[in-house]
Amino acid sequence: MNSGSIRRAQLVTPFGVGAMSVLVDGTSVITAGLDHWYPKGDHNLALEEFTVRDWRLEARLGVAGFRLPPDFRPTGNGADQRNVRLTVPALRFPLWCFCMYCKRLQTTTLSFQDVVRCKDGAHAERKGDGPRMSQVPFVAICEDGHLDDFPFDKWVHRSKNPTCKGVLRLVSTGAGGLEGQVVRCGYDSKGNHDKRLGCGASRSLQGITTGGRRGDDGQESTVLTEELAGRADPYYCSGARPWLHEDGGPCDKPVRGALRAAGNVYFPRVESSIYLPQQEGAVTDAMRELMKRPDVGPVMAVVFALTGAEAPPAMLRNQLPFELFESYSDEQLTAMYRDMHGIGADNSAEGSDSDDLTSDDIWRYPEFKKIRETPDDDALRAADPGVQADLRSHISRVRSVSVLQETRALRGFTRGRDSELKLPVGKAMLRRRALPPVNDWLPAYVVKGEGIYLELDPDRLAEWEARDEVQARADKIANRYSHVVADRGGRVRYLSPRFVMLHTLGHLLVNELVFTCGYSSASLRERLYVSQQGGRDMAGLLIYTAAGDSEGTMGGLVRMARQERLRAVFASALTSAHWCSTDPVCMDAGEKGQGPDSCNLAACHGCALLPETSCEEFNRFLDRGLVIGTFDEPTLGFFSDLTL
Repeated sequence: MNSGSIRRAQLVTPFGVGAMSVLVDGTSVITAGLDHWYPKGDHNLALEEFTVRDWRLEARLGVAGFRLPPDFRPTGNGADQRNVRLTVPALRFPLWCFCMYCKRLQTTTLSFQDVVRCKDGAHAERKGDGPRMSQVPFVAICEDGHLDDFPFDKWVHRSKNPTCKGVLRLVSTGAGGLEGQVVRCGYDSKGNHDKRLGCGASRSLQGITTGGRRGDDGQESTVLTEELAGRADPYYCSGARPWLHEDGGPCDKPVRGALRAAGNVYFPRVESSIYLPQQEGAVTDAMRELMKRPDVGPVMAVVFALTGAEAPPAMLRNQLPFELFESYSDEQLTAMYRDMHGIGADNSAEGSDSDDLTSDDIWRYPEFKKIRETPDDDALRAADPGVQADLRSHISRVRSVSVLQETRALRGFTRGRDSELKLPVGKAMLRRRALPPVNDWLPAYVVKGEGIYLELDPDRLAEWEARDEVQARADKIANRYSHVVADRGGRVRYLSPRFVMLHTLGHLLVNELVFTCGYSSASLRERLYVSQQGGRDMAGLLIYTAAGDSEGTMGGLVRMARQERLRAVFASALTSAHWCSTDPVCMDAGEKGQGPDSCNLAACHGCALLPETSCEEFNRFLDRGLVIGTFDEPTLGFFSDLTL
């Protein structure tokens, strides 16, 4: 099996641990767990090159640090032979393969590295090996994150323990959808039953991806669970975790079929943090890089552990390389360590004693307070370009963020639905054996970019939200989502008018900036600062570069924060929002809900949707009506009376 290349950022999301991808030779593989990402051996491993620190995110996720995915280096650089030939392991999955010519099914192993060849007698006239087999497009998933091969042998024989071991074939009958995909046992390549090959059973795959009835406990079953062997003998998940090379244990959750490339097979749970410096300007990028050296960071950690947060500068200098730190003052030495570990900061909101993470309004409030000012640091820098006169009635504050640093860490994943995930449950899915807290780490990557930050006028916002018709329209989305969450046993959340409106505004502005600045749509991202909790009132929006490389770091987005340029962006975005290319269908269909879980109103691919990597809510909770009004109520929107 050939190896494949992938960007390091993509190994956090969307192709992180437990995700499937396809190599250049067509082989489908699943990214292996973290246990073997940094193997000991002849690699001359130096982990400090991959270490990432963000004290806020570390406290939130309960880890000692983060690591970048390893990069592949075929050879060393002169005398530097560290971290040579490091790779991220991947395993072949699914294991079932089928022949494109005779349709025969057979299995292989997770670690099989050769090309799978069909050995059916139908290819006897061929010289050499039989034709190459392809992996099947179907897998089986459960809501607890388990993943297994689709049970073709069990499905066709309608038994959890079939006694027939005949030859299976996956045949397309020409009918549309899964109804036309039929599994047959004991048939030859020409479609004739041969008793020597098997029992002659046949069954289509119709319904394998759908849900079934609800039990007395309110939990939804699946067709695969109920109908494989009959309701009297339900077929439950096997608990398999192929990304960890484990068969798992018994799982009492229903299992459903899925296409291996379907969007519901893998929902990565990624937590992100905007780096907040402890003391603005006290620590430079060069100083932060010094802290990553193996002869600096660990030494300072030991000194501070022995002496406390206020380590004697003399002791530090005796233990550190003199040449590196002779130009730094004692205060700077102390500031370096305090900045990296967040010592002295109020981080009471970052961690949690429960398995649930703190809410976003608590988590993001420190970012909100810092960004809305004009911080000046190598890790976070913003300026005040002022608000253009025509926008001041609705926008109270604008910041051009020329430098920001975001850390994104993978903390687990779900399958089937983007449901809630307890922190320890998600972390346990990433590796076979849990690490002690002092050594625990998660995969992450860092984006250094730029952005535009803006805030809504609080007085106008309060007046607008107090309108009954505004609240009634936002309640349509909130009520629909509450029903969805209730069906799934999740936690209900409050969706305020300001949240839906600001979220939609972010999408409209991103779509406009794509054309104005020339960014790709996936290279920009939104970050919402919305809350009405006491003492944490927020109504801010940050649009920033989200690509994991150098794209978007040349000031193009920051330039759009200038008064006249931002006015032009707003004018074009709001004008485009008044008429979607699919209107009146989009606006009319929105009255009953559309999009994921029917949790959008007037929002579709023609007006307000973004690539899911750019949206914090998977393209849900959107409505142009709360931004610019509707056909029936043109004054409903927050910006309905804004003339540009």
